[in-house]
Amino acid sequence: MRPMLVADHQVSTSHAAAASAVAAASPFDTARMRQLGAAFFADHNPTPLTEPHWIAHDHPTARALDLPAGWAQDAAWLHTLSGNPGLPVQPMATVYSGHQFGVWAGQLGDGRAILLGERQGLEVQLKGAGPTPFSRRADGRAVLRSSVREFLASQAMRGLGIPSSSALCLIGSPTTVWREQAETAAVVTRVAPSFIRFGHFEHFSAKGDIESLQQLADFVITHHYPECLAADEPPYLALLRAVTQRSAQLVALWQSVGFCHGVLNTDNMSILGLTLDYGPFQFLDAFDPAHICNHSDTQGRYAFNRQPGVVYWNLFCLGQALLPLIDDHDATVAVLEAFKPAYARAFDLAMARKLGFSEADPSLTPLYTSALELLAAQRADLTLFWRRLSLRAGGSEDSAQRVQDLFVDPSAALVWLDTFDRAHAQLSALSQPISMLRTNPAVVLRNHLGELAIRAAQGGDFVPLAQLHRALDAPFDEPLAHPEFTALPPDWAQGIEISCSS
Repeated sequence: MRPMLVADHQVSTSHAAAASAVAAASPFDTARMRQLGAAFFADHNPTPLTEPHWIAHDHPTARALDLPAGWAQDAAWLHTLSGNPGLPVQPMATVYSGHQFGVWAGQLGDGRAILLGERQGLEVQLKGAGPTPFSRRADGRAVLRSSVREFLASQAMRGLGIPSSSALCLIGSPTTVWREQAETAAVVTRVAPSFIRFGHFEHFSAKGDIESLQQLADFVITHHYPECLAADEPPYLALLRAVTQRSAQLVALWQSVGFCHGVLNTDNMSILGLTLDYGPFQFLDAFDPAHICNHSDTQGRYAFNRQPGVVYWNLFCLGQALLPLIDDHDATVAVLEAFKPAYARAFDLAMARKLGFSEADPSLTPLYTSALELLAAQRADLTLFWRRLSLRAGGSEDSAQRVQDLFVDPSAALVWLDTFDRAHAQLSALSQPISMLRTNPAVVLRNHLGELAIRAAQGGDFVPLAQLHRALDAPFDEPLAHPEFTALPPDWAQGIEISCSS
């Protein structure tokens, strides 16, 4: 089958005519996305949000978008980014399908996400700006609670160096949204090189629309994986291989910092290997490999220790969707099976660096494995263990005792620390203990920290949110002005419940 690249497709006359009316004045460009044609998207305007007001901004994302000076004080930008009439835009919502909790859910699509277009090669999307043609009877809104979490999580992942969508700003409103109770609405403006998901491919494959499937694959290859055109294998197989490798590296990073996504449906998996769709996520406190952070996940499908296996399963769904283009079952399976060693390599490297070594080494696997087993057995705090170990390796005063203080049985920790010291002596050529302070964060977005920021924001106080946002921007620095960000979580944190009902 001949690769039919994006250059072979033209924007239809009707779409081109509609685009020309506002394209010159619009701050966002939709022309490239419109190349995919009407089967891929629906033109749709956001639902206006009453009395919108700024809550938070992310200036690095604004710089990446090259937004004009003073945008954050401009009423036109406030209205546009809250879904109200403002700047000239041509918003759209895309259609996709997916497997949710392992079950085929059929057509889904951007139920409450509306794409404003591209700027500086980045897609800009409103989340919570009202229903779309794909909302399946939902209201299309997001509540302040979940929007604060997504805004902060985007920053947290960027600070940790983990691929993720970004959040440009957070806008609030007194508009009432009903979930389990009455809450207020909010809109997050999120940004990524692409919001195309595994589910986009599943949608066209399931419909038997191979022409649209091929057009989508060509679009992704041309704009995001051009190296696949020069690969020594068919480009669609090369695309699957590249996505498999990126996904393996992504989930390895999640596991290394104790991040639980919470709802790893195929429609929440990025074709670019980004962390996408922050819903019932959590950074672990006490280390429990079987922890389930999503209270809607009654079967524990998305428990922390199951995440690598779920990503592997989701990749098989993507492979199945691409099979009509690849047309080689055995080659497809072989590429997907490469996930396992790719994940093992990425996790070994991530853990080696957490231990203070520049490269992975087979002798380090039992060292980090025994550390994780010890943490799990005594439910020690994951983030504090690695951070205090880093301080100990750097020679900080009393840091050795502070590592032991995390364990109910300090003697077991002492035995492990002796093994750790011997490993650094035996692998001195790879030993870089001081680098641990730039690998093991002092601050992560713990549930209770997010909850405190949410409670303050719900009362109209956005200062705690801004303070936490700044700390998450530099997670490897000790937040001297806010030692509470690096403290053990309070007892009440165990009672925080997060679910899909956001």
